[in-house]
Parts: sequence; structure tokens; C-alpha cells
Amino acid sequence: MDPQPPRAQSDPLSAVAAHRYVSLTTFRRSGEPVATPVWVARDGDELVVITIDGVGKTKRLAHTSRVELRECDMRGTVPDSAPTHHGTARVVRSPEEIADVKRAIGKKYLLARIGDAFRPLTSRVVKDKPRAGIRIALT
Repeated sequence: MDPQPPRAQSDPLSAVAAHRYVSLTTFRRSGEPVATPVWVARDGDELVVITIDGVGKTKRLAHTSRVELRECDMRGTVPDSAPTHHGTARVVRSPEEIADVKRAIGKKYLLARIGDAFRPLTSRVVKDKPRAGIRIALT
């Protein structure tokens, strides 16, 4: 029961950013696609995603910046009628760039803000993993 916004928006960036979950497809060296459901937000002329550094997405983006985006549900199920948006992505790791990505995600997702608020407390118990941001420009 995840209400999805209308698909017919003139601006592809706004259309993608309007969805609660987006399937981010990155590509292995072999060209094999790997799709991952993510939260995505708009930050200026780009879309942004926050992730843990060193995971598959960031490793795959190190050798090819090509990505595809499609609306999906929280489990990554993509509707048959969902359009595919093509883009290029880059991983950002500086504290300032990560803060910008977190700010954009936090504006859209309440749970991201709550998680960031509790991170200082939880990091005392569980070692905090380094974060990375992904900036996506649609082509």
C-alpha cells in the first residue's frame, strides 16, 4: 500500500525524485545489471542516494558510472509499466558532500532524520560504518 505519484511528469528528474523507492541499477564489469531499491532525493540538478561506503554499488560505480533508475516498492519490485531513466553516477566521500546528500535525503525521509539523530548514541554500541553519497545526473 505504497502510494506512487503519477508517472506523467514533464521533468524526468522530478518524476524520479517523486517516488518513495527507486530501483538503482549499477553494472558489473561483465555488463550484468544489479538492481538495488534505494531512497532517492533531488538536490539541485542531480538525484542523490546515501549508502555505506565499500558496498557493491560503490564498487561497481568505480569502474562504470552508467546507471538506470526505475520506480519500485520497498522490496525492489518494479511495475511493468515503469519507465527506465538512464544516467551517470559518481560516488562522493568528503564530509561536506556527504552532509549535503544527507540533508537532501533528510528533507524527504523522516526515518533518515531519526536515524541521524540517534547515530551518536548507537555508534557507542555498534561501530559506525563510513558513509558515501551517490550523485546521479540523468542523461
